[in-house]
Formats: sequence, C-alpha cells, structure tokens
Amino acid sequence: MANLKEIQRKIRSVKNTQKTTNAMKLVSSAKLKRTEELAKQSKVYAAKITEMIDEIAANIAKQGEVDNIFFKHVANPKVVDLVFVTADKGLCGGFNSQTIKHVNALLQEFKGTDTKVRLRAIGKKGISYYRFNDIDMVQEISDLSAAPTYARAAEFINEVIEDYLRGDTDKIIVVHNGYVNMITQEIREDQLVPVDPTELVQGAVATSELEVEPDDDDTLLEALVRRYLEYSMYYALVDSLAAEHSARMQAMDSATTNAKEMADKLTIQYNKARQEAITTELIEIISGMESMK
Repeated sequence: MANLKEIQRKIRSVKNTQKTTNAMKLVSSAKLKRTEELAKQSKVYAAKITEMIDEIAANIAKQGEVDNIFFKHVANPKVVDLVFVTADKGLCGGFNSQTIKHVNALLQEFKGTDTKVRLRAIGKKGISYYRFNDIDMVQEISDLSAAPTYARAAEFINEVIEDYLRGDTDKIIVVHNGYVNMITQEIREDQLVPVDPTELVQGAVATSELEVEPDDDDTLLEALVRRYLEYSMYYALVDSLAAEHSARMQAMDSATTNAKEMADKLTIQYNKARQEAITTELIEIISGMESMK
C-alpha cells in the first residue's frame, strides 16, 4: 500500500505541473498575439526608415570620401560595443542560450586582436550568465526586454551613441533572438554604427533625386540617423519579445505533453501495482480458506 500511495502522490504532482505548464502556454499564446501584431506594425516603419538610410548611404558612397561620423568606416576598431538582448525570465527553451552562444562566438572572434569588446546587456538572463562567469559588462539593463517602449529604447541607445560620438567606441553591434513565426526564432546581428555605405550600396541603389549636402544638411542627417538608430533598437526589443513568447509557448506545450505522458505512465503503473496487491490478497484469502479445510 505504501508503494500505491507514493505512485498516487507522483500522479497528483505531475498533473498539477501539467495544469501549470498548460496555463503558462495559454498566457504566452495570448501575449504572443498582441506582441506579434506590434512587431508586424513596427517592422513596416523600420523597413521604411532603413530604406531611407540605405539610400542616403548610397548617395554618400557615390560622393567618394565619407566625412560624416555616422557613416565613416573604421578599418581596425579599437573598441566595439556589443549590445545583446535576452529575456528577464526563463522557461522558454533555448531562447536565451542561443543569444548568449552567439555573443560568446563574437567574443571569441575578437579574442587575440587589438579590439576591446564592451558588453551592454539587456535582460536578467544574460546579465546573470555573465555575472556568474565573471565577465565584465559596462551596462546592465533589467525590465526593458519584458516591457519595451520607444521612449526607453531611445534613451538607452542614445546613451550608447553619445559614447560613439565622443570616440569612446568605434562600432556598435546589436544581437537579439528574433521572431520568424510561431515555431521559429533566429539570431539577428546588426551593426548600427557606423552605417557602412559599401555594404548597403550592394542592396540599395540610389534611384531618387535625393542629394546629400553635408555642409547644409548635417543637422537633418543626424536627426534622421538618430531616429533610425532609436527605432532599430526599439524594433529589436519588440522582435525579441515576440520571439520570447513564441519560444515559451513551445516550451510549455512540450512540457504539458510530457507531463500528460508521464501521468499516463504512472497511472498504468498504479493500476498494475493495485492489481498485483488485489491478486496477492485473493491468493492469501484462498490459501487461508484451503488451510482451514
């Protein structure tokens, strides 16, 4: 009987876990629908502003020597700021580990070179990982990846840009795990600044009558680039949040399925043990009755 009670206890525990993971799956599904719509809307604006910056970069490249700091390529950067986005919470499969793995690969690429990499972490999971491994970070931001807003994204990236304008860093790279669809996420790596005209010209050819006059339009150009950088950072956060919800929904769906299978196996085990106990009792009763004859 002790064995039967233990199996019953395990069944109750697994079924409670199943209810919890199923509830988390439903919550993530609801959040995903809202965030997915926001990501789609943001992507349209991000694509348009990126197209505009691409065209400006193409025109600047046509003019030859680049003087604008946002577009000036540095052959051997001495300092690179690596901004990466992870979630504030776990239970989302390999969502966070994939981002951290990519960041580690980038760190390995720069290892042994004269380039210093400064980490700027957004999200508690990434922060916890690098703290545990005693890797320094110049900036740690919590509660932004879980509830991104344009204002906070702009405030954060403008702090990073000010370092770039002062010459404290030569390049800014953003890494995040992006949303593809409800079952797929992919790592995205974007170089925010300097905007590289030679790379952008390959995919964007200047076809309009837009002319860039640096002496007259530096203020306007800087405003456009800043808006582009702010929205790129905001879109990365929204895209990452949508991917996080889809990853968690998948993880909780798998956990719910596994819990159900385990509960079914334990139920079969319980029925077998109960049948064995009943059979043993019947044999003992029959044996007792036979001995009394």
